[in-house]
Amino acid sequence: MASHAGGVQTGAAAPRTPEVSGRLVFAAVMMIFGGLMTLFQGIAAVTHDEVFVTTQNYIFQFDLSGWGWVHLILGIVLIVAGLAAFTGAMWARVTGVVLAGLALIANFLWLPYYPVWAMVLLVVDGFVIWALCTAQSRSTA
Repeated sequence: MASHAGGVQTGAAAPRTPEVSGRLVFAAVMMIFGGLMTLFQGIAAVTHDEVFVTTQNYIFQFDLSGWGWVHLILGIVLIVAGLAAFTGAMWARVTGVVLAGLALIANFLWLPYYPVWAMVLLVVDGFVIWALCTAQSRSTA
């Protein structure tokens, strides 16, 4: 490549601003969506725990108000982690995978109380983990 007398190369690329991939944006949006749904699930369990059906012979039987607080806190943390995932930072991605894994476990244990909602959130959490683990930043690609 030819250079000028001033040492400036004509074909030099301009410095790139850090960008995130489409998969990472998808993961962040789905994490925020899952966090909002988990937050609403927690609010419903704390305020009106007679809304949910309780089973008598389920091995993972817990107090619904306690589960409501767990989901409420987990939802808030998922929303914050989803917002942080938009940066594309590795710490945000790792935190997102860990939190989505915890949400996956919490929603699995929530299955007897609200099966359809729990199944939807299980799928959302699975997609979040997949997208966070397979996404690449455009600046490193």
